[in-house]
Order: sequence, then structure tokens, then C-alpha cells
Amino acid sequence: MLAVRDRRDKQAFAQLFDFYAPRIKAMALRTGMSGAEAEDIVQEVLLTAWRKAAQFDPARAQVSSWIYQIARNRQVDLVRKERRPVPEALTLPEEDEGDAGQMLALTQEADKLRQALSALAPDQREMVEKAYLGELSHTEIQAQTGLPLGTIKSRIRLGLERLRHELKELR
Repeated sequence: MLAVRDRRDKQAFAQLFDFYAPRIKAMALRTGMSGAEAEDIVQEVLLTAWRKAAQFDPARAQVSSWIYQIARNRQVDLVRKERRPVPEALTLPEEDEGDAGQMLALTQEADKLRQALSALAPDQREMVEKAYLGELSHTEIQAQTGLPLGTIKSRIRLGLERLRHELKELR
């Protein structure tokens, strides 16, 4: 391992591979992995050992401990990946066509709302439409119209009260 770490010695790595590959595979098979999964673990572990050979410190661990720790971590990662819940396929809700009665009632309500809006004073209708249909804030309406904020709020309030009165039978 020191030759691999210090000189990137390919022949030393080949010996390391020949020695540890069957042991890592046997360890993986004992934990219930299939043969193909075990071979994948072997390849990943020994490739990691090659790439991270500079991190090996013989003062901290033996070669076998270091390599088996890499193998164990790879197995844990694989098990976690397999146990990760797969999100369910997203499906759009089926559009509910509704019955003809509901559609007729909705159309009638929309007509009554249009009539009630047209019955408002033009300045009130404009403010209600900007606030609710245009989804503008009072400040945005003020910027568009140049009217004082209090006037805008009053017109909206008065318009809503009149709409509420006109549409009370819909409740």
C-alpha cells in the first residue's frame, strides 16, 4: 500500500487488488448482496483505494482495516440508496366535469356578478376591478391612478358593500 501511496506503483496495486478483491467480495456476499452487487462493491472499493491512496496513514490503521472500512461504507451507501423511498408518480387530478345543473348555476352566478358590477358607480367599479380582478394592491392602484390612498380604499369599500347587497340572494 505504501508503494501505491508514495509512487503510484501499478504492480503493487495489482497485488493489492488480487489479495483484497476476493475477500471484499466474500464479505459483501455474506451480507446478502448478489454476486453482481458484490463485484460492483469490489470495483468501487479498490478504485477508491487507488484514488485516495495518499490519505492512507499506516500510523492510524492497518491496510486491511482501511480497505474494509471503505468497503463497509460503500455497502451502507448502497443499502441506504435501495431503501430510499421512491416518490410516487404524480398524476393530475381528473377534471370533474360536474353536472349540468352545477354548470348552469355557475353561469347564472357569473351573470349576476357582471350585472351587479355594471350597476356600480364607474369610479367604484374601476377600483373594485383593479383590486380584485387585476389583483393590484392599494399602493399599486394609487401609482396608476394618482388618487389618494383614502379615496381608493373608500371606493373599494363602498363598491363591495353595494355588491354584497346586490348579490345577497346568492348566499
